[in-house]
Amino acid sequence: MAAAGLRTLLGRVRYEVLPAKATEDKVLAHVPHDVVVTVTASPVKGLEPTLDLTARLAAHGFPVVPHVPARLLRDDVHLKDVVDRLREAGVDDVFVPAGDADRPAGSYHGALPVLRRLGELGGPFARVGITGYPESHPLIHDDLTVQAMWDKREHATYIVSNLCFDPRVLGDWIARVRARGVALPVHLGVAGPVQRAKLLAMATKIGVGESARFLTRHPSWFLRFAAPGGYSPEPLLTRAGPALAAPSAGVAGLHLFTFNQIAETERWRRALLDRLGD
Repeated sequence: MAAAGLRTLLGRVRYEVLPAKATEDKVLAHVPHDVVVTVTASPVKGLEPTLDLTARLAAHGFPVVPHVPARLLRDDVHLKDVVDRLREAGVDDVFVPAGDADRPAGSYHGALPVLRRLGELGGPFARVGITGYPESHPLIHDDLTVQAMWDKREHATYIVSNLCFDPRVLGDWIARVRARGVALPVHLGVAGPVQRAKLLAMATKIGVGESARFLTRHPSWFLRFAAPGGYSPEPLLTRAGPALAAPSAGVAGLHLFTFNQIAETERWRRALLDRLGD
C-alpha cells in the first residue's frame, strides 16, 4: 500500500480491548483520546463488565463502542436497560454481533432481531456496527455470512470485519460484499502486534470455558504469532494495498484487535506513522 493510504488507515483506528481489571489504566496511559475504543463482551462474564468499563472510559472522554452480543441479552426488557445505561453514559455507537455463547441467554439467537428492536426503540444510537467474516466462520457458511450483511444493512451504519491474515482472501471478500450490493463502510479487523505467549496468556484469562472455545475455533491464528518477535500487521496491510485503497472498497479504517496489548499496539502504530513520515 502507498504510504499515504497506509497513513490514512493508521489515523482512523479503533482499538478493541477486553474488560479486564487493568484495561482502564492501560487505556488511560497509552491511548490518545481521538482513538475509538471498542469493548468486547464475554459469554463467561456477561455484559456487566463491558457496560461498566464503557461508562468509565466514556467519562474520561474517550469515544467508546461497547459490544452488545445478541446471545447475551435475556429479553426486550434487558435490551432496553442496556440501551438506557449506554445512552446515560453518552454512548452513541454500538457493535451488535450474534455472539459466541453456545446457548443464548434468552430469545435473541442472532443480531438481526436485536437490530430490528433497536429500530423500534427509535434508533437510540447514531452508529451501529455489524460483523463481517473475510475468513470462514467456524459455524456459518460463507454465503450465509454475506447474505446476513445484506439482511442487516438497513439497520446498521458500518461493518467490522473479523480477523484475516490473507491479503488475497481479504480483497476477494471485499469484492464479494460490494458485488452483493452491501455498501456499508468497512472497518478492517486486523490483529495488532503481539507474541504468541502473550496471546495464549490473554486467552487463558478470558475464562476456562471461553478460552477453550477460543483456542479450538482459531488454531491457525497461533501459527501467525510464532515467529521471532511475534506478529506484526504491517506486511498484511502492505500486500493488501490495492484492495484496501480502492475507493470502491469503502474501507473506513482499521479495527485493531489488541488482545489487551494496548501499549504495544499504540507504540507500533506511532512508530509506523513516524517511519511513513508526513
